[in-house]
Amino acid sequence: MTSLTTATAPGGDGVPVVNEVTGLPGGVGAAARADRADALDAWLRRIFPARPGVALVAVGGLGRRQCAPYGDLDLVLLHAGVPGVDELAAALWYPIWDAGLRLDHSVRTVAEALSVAQDDVKVALGLLDARHVAGDPALTEQLARTATDHWRRTAIRQLPGLREITATRWEAHGELAFLLEGDLKEAAGGLRDVGILRAIATAGVTDALRPAVHAAHRRLLDTRDALHQQVGRRVDRLVAQERDGVAKLLGVDGGDALLRLTAGDARTVRHALDDAWRAADRLRSGRQRAASGRPVRRPVARDVVEQDGELVLARTAIGARPDPCLSLRVAAAAATTRLPIARATCEWLAAYCPPLPAPWPPAARAALITLLGAGPGLVPAWETCDRYGLIDGWLPEWTRMRSLPQHNPVHRFTLDRHLVQTAYEASRHTRDVERPDLLLLGAFLHDIGKGLAGGGAAGRAGRHEHVGTSGDHSTVGAPLAEAVATRIGLPPAEAALIGTLVRLHLLLPEVATRRDLSDPKTIAGVAGLVGDPGTLELLHALVRADAAATGPAAWSGWKGRLIADLVARVRTTLDTGEVPAPPAPDPALVAGPLPVVHLGEDRVSVAAADRRGLLATVAGCLALHRLEVISADAATVDGRALVECRVQPRYGLAPDPIALSADLRRAVAGDVSVTQRLRGRALAARSRGAAPRVVWHREAATDAVLLELRAADAAGLLYRVTCALDEAGAQVRAARIATLGGDVVDTFYLVGTDLPGERRAVVEAAVLAAV
Repeated sequence: MTSLTTATAPGGDGVPVVNEVTGLPGGVGAAARADRADALDAWLRRIFPARPGVALVAVGGLGRRQCAPYGDLDLVLLHAGVPGVDELAAALWYPIWDAGLRLDHSVRTVAEALSVAQDDVKVALGLLDARHVAGDPALTEQLARTATDHWRRTAIRQLPGLREITATRWEAHGELAFLLEGDLKEAAGGLRDVGILRAIATAGVTDALRPAVHAAHRRLLDTRDALHQQVGRRVDRLVAQERDGVAKLLGVDGGDALLRLTAGDARTVRHALDDAWRAADRLRSGRQRAASGRPVRRPVARDVVEQDGELVLARTAIGARPDPCLSLRVAAAAATTRLPIARATCEWLAAYCPPLPAPWPPAARAALITLLGAGPGLVPAWETCDRYGLIDGWLPEWTRMRSLPQHNPVHRFTLDRHLVQTAYEASRHTRDVERPDLLLLGAFLHDIGKGLAGGGAAGRAGRHEHVGTSGDHSTVGAPLAEAVATRIGLPPAEAALIGTLVRLHLLLPEVATRRDLSDPKTIAGVAGLVGDPGTLELLHALVRADAAATGPAAWSGWKGRLIADLVARVRTTLDTGEVPAPPAPDPALVAGPLPVVHLGEDRVSVAAADRRGLLATVAGCLALHRLEVISADAATVDGRALVECRVQPRYGLAPDPIALSADLRRAVAGDVSVTQRLRGRALAARSRGAAPRVVWHREAATDAVLLELRAADAAGLLYRVTCALDEAGAQVRAARIATLGGDVVDTFYLVGTDLPGERRAVVEAAVLAAV
């Protein structure tokens, strides 16, 4: 355990200052936090410039005696109008800054503090934590008492503003329960929300701090303490690389278990705050009703009534034999009306609603589809039902998927939220498909195989050994999804279609980004797997919904265009039975003097005299100008070598087109100086990630053998690999580059369908050496 050390400054008034801060008491838990508060209190008293009519007041974490190892100090220098208060403040603040401590400070009289609190609800909440540290205790007592009284009188009026501020924060930081790397303080369900619950409880609106909330709060504080100690500085975001270390400090069995515990605690806090907001709403509406004499009660669905802004059961619904479909109907009504379900109603449904028969009756199935297709109301309604255990009654598989981490940087949500979010995103596309009900159900079940044996670790991005047909979470999940579809009452053919959607939900994006769409074998292969246009349109909608629910890194304009191009070609094949002809090369490239360079918004086209290594030269020049190559095609027409690349800026800024065009012309003409710059830049950018891997596909193309490289992403990687292939004597006619977080899956079409084993070994060794 470390301590603060101080010394007295020479001269002046003998005010102690900090010479060196060796740290604060470490450790995790309430006792450690109290020890840190005691140490800070003692140190602040030593450096406090004591004068009559002045008090030092702690708010925030120090005020609550909940000091994190690297937390801020929130202090108020309270005075009774004494002269020279600014000099007193400087004598206090500067030693704190010199000690390297982060400080949030203010200098106010009691009246000034209360005036600010009246205009700023966040200040009003902060004063509820006011605690005396040094100086005149009567001043602190006056401030704390008056601030609390003022809050109790004005809370009902101030809570709507506080709720708006909270909603804005939630929108910025997301929900801690569902995020893979959430902010323990600012995200919904985090530590900041416990402070709001404490304020609502202080106002007497409701008993917001029930024992479960206290326990969740304590564990969240412990997790933040451990995170600070693990990282060695103030950080509130529980990032993936720190989870295992934090879990070890807390005595939890691994990072995944920690994430699920944190999700449960965040849910407890968020649910309690939702209840508290609704209690405040009922209190306000009760006062309005008392004034107007008009009760608010109206039917919104069968057996469901709105009362005081919440959904409750109609009196006729509470009979001797409740309808098994009732809980689903209530959930669907909540989602479509975007009204909360009353707590008492949820508790009654959990206790008395009988289990659903197998198969489900049509009314239950219809209610589930209505719930999944409700749009923005789906997520809050689903979460409320999950809170009271209703989801487990509908879908026993849900227990396994709840708060399951997805170990992939592309994903932002845990598995359960990802599935619900995908259904929400799919509701945007229901008008694009003939069977919107199957789209919604397929979207909700598409990742049901994650986390199971054979399905890989949750969120491994489904990397296929053979695109669209491998044994991954899609294949594992298909029979599970089909079983769920059968249980909820779909006929066999429709249940089988749900299984097909789950099995093939990665097919379109993987083929579009890893295969040559001009190759007839590519289009025929996808058409054979999909089977009919209806399934194709469902898969296309599901892909867009899945990407939107995954996170911003899962989708881009170029990826959308590639998938749309693939879907159009496959649809033509399914409609006509013929594979569409590959597009003709740009006429401007096959005529006129060489070299030819055309730059488009996301495309670079080059024509030059036919020679080996042209693709590598173009790729290197693009890397030199910080352009990522998404796809590349090489062809020879009438003695001209044509290279066409789809590109995007590596760091978001487009290069200078004049400089890029000039370098391309010089490079393809064989300018040695450009080549030297390319090699120097590319070699300097070599990746030091995990060992790369090469996978061969010999039957995936009409006239080529496919070499698939899986490696860590790095600038200039395509240039190095294409140079290695050229030096090994392999001719590349097309390349497709797919980035998955920090990794790439680059596919190279090597001309010729027969590559002997010894030749493959030489080519593979050259590629791995280049990486």
